[in-house]
Amino acid sequence: MGSDLDEGRHRHRLVGGGDTPGDSAAADCPQCRWLAQIEHSDWNYTMRGETELQTADRRFSELLQELRVAQTGVQILFAFLLGLAFTPRFADLTRVQQSVYLVTLMLSAVSAALLIAPVSYHRMVFRQQLKSQLVMTGHRYAVTGLVLLMLALVGAVHLAASLVLGAWATLLAAALAGLFITLWFVIPVIHRLRHEHRSP
Repeated sequence: MGSDLDEGRHRHRLVGGGDTPGDSAAADCPQCRWLAQIEHSDWNYTMRGETELQTADRRFSELLQELRVAQTGVQILFAFLLGLAFTPRFADLTRVQQSVYLVTLMLSAVSAALLIAPVSYHRMVFRQQLKSQLVMTGHRYAVTGLVLLMLALVGAVHLAASLVLGAWATLLAAALAGLFITLWFVIPVIHRLRHEHRSP
């Protein structure tokens, strides 16, 4: 599709530079128009030299790396919550605090199940040529697991803070939820929409 210099100059059209294919410069450039309309599999083959199977392998490897980060957090939280029920202070919790504890415990357990599920899925479909389905299903599990992990973290903070701050713990938990939503979801979605590539 042209020289290496041309490829370097136009690569930013897809990978997140300030210009978008809708700009007048992009509209005048056949290469930018082509890159704006190309399928992901074709782009990976052109830019990375990957086949669809190699792309699926890379995506699964990336997914596993991300899951390791999330699994560590949810496992620590789950262990903390399980141990909390056996401490002497647990009997002093109010009915509301015990309800928050139970909901938080269940959220962390389901989150752990979702974040570990891609590994089990991989074992169950081993050698069945289902890598693409594995990656897509694992992606959905991971996103859902992260949402539940966020709720579990907020619930755990609310529970711990309620022992110190009383009713103010709800405000603190709400602020923490806003921070998580912003960092984990709002900023990535804004960047995704800002750099979404449409044909001119």
